[in-house]
Amino acid sequence: MDGARNDYLCVFARLMYLQSISLVNFKNFEGAELFFSPRINCFVGNNGAGKTNLLDAIHYLCLCKSYFNPVDTQNIKYEQEFAVIQGNFSSENKESEIYCGIHHHKNKVFKCDKKEYERLAHHIGSYPAVMISPQDSSLIMEGSEERRRFLNSVISQYNKSYLEDVITYNHLLAQRNRLLKDIALTRRPNDEMLEIYDSQMLSPALRIFEQRQLFTERMIPVFSRYYHKIAPGNEEVELQYQSQLSGEAFDVLLKGSREKDRVMQYTTQGIHKDDLVLKLNNHPLKKSGSQGQQKTFLVTLKLAQFGFIREMNRKRPILLLDDVFDKFDESRVRQIIRLVSEEHFGQIFITHTDEAKMQTILEDMAIDYKLFRVQNGMIANGDKSHD
Repeated sequence: MDGARNDYLCVFARLMYLQSISLVNFKNFEGAELFFSPRINCFVGNNGAGKTNLLDAIHYLCLCKSYFNPVDTQNIKYEQEFAVIQGNFSSENKESEIYCGIHHHKNKVFKCDKKEYERLAHHIGSYPAVMISPQDSSLIMEGSEERRRFLNSVISQYNKSYLEDVITYNHLLAQRNRLLKDIALTRRPNDEMLEIYDSQMLSPALRIFEQRQLFTERMIPVFSRYYHKIAPGNEEVELQYQSQLSGEAFDVLLKGSREKDRVMQYTTQGIHKDDLVLKLNNHPLKKSGSQGQQKTFLVTLKLAQFGFIREMNRKRPILLLDDVFDKFDESRVRQIIRLVSEEHFGQIFITHTDEAKMQTILEDMAIDYKLFRVQNGMIANGDKSHD
């Protein structure tokens, strides 16, 4: 995507921001209500005070789940029965109230303007968000499942049918794997049922493959542009989508691996084996990148994720920066903040342990902001700001 096209898209991306949030029994917060700046909001305080929990509450409102703990009930304050997160969003002069209710003995409830969603998938993409966290190192250090999860989290925020295809495919995959275990137990081939599952998996698998391929192709130039703004130099960065479907039709793959699948008792071929290879100077990032290079790569990847969602969704996602400046020097911090403030990034939330350093950087750059002090689940509202 060239610079002129990017500027055009930024201008027409709709401004969306979170006006306020209220919490009841969420993680270490018994109760809290905050009112935000539409630009930059900083949560400062010691480690363990609850800064990250505030970002996670915002992530819940946007994406119906925690970024850090997939078990909803474990996000309820200790010894409490329920937790509630409510937020008021503004988008194109329209205000909406989002409600999330979590209970130990009931299903999670999500509402928009007091109307409950029939399916949580219907909410995804309405209020896009991008989280950047130290936990993102799993994209480099862990297996391909983490990188598939990254692909799904990006694409589903601008393509609702993609999310439906992923849900459908994973459901059919689980059923096919169960059948393979039954076949091993009973020693009956049951080719007829395998044929049915293979046929049903084909269409969603092909659509998922096409969308992942398209995403990677269009993401690469965005990612490269951001990387060289944050880390100017001669380093070459690359994203490479790998899929078994790249070299063979999916139905042929399934048929050819059927005997192996029976032996292994699970499906060995398909888009659930896809990977996104991260490379630096033509080598795998995990093996060749220093800690600083890996962190720069990850931050840039997430900023590129933001730019890509903004282009596809025509909305500016909320950007959540959790302790990302911990191992960056001050000049690199300034480069990142300048980039996100100058390139139409919209609303940004930042956590940091050093209040004075954060405030100095923001005041020097004359950026509108609100600052919140967080201490043991208590919050002092943003009493210092630049207007």
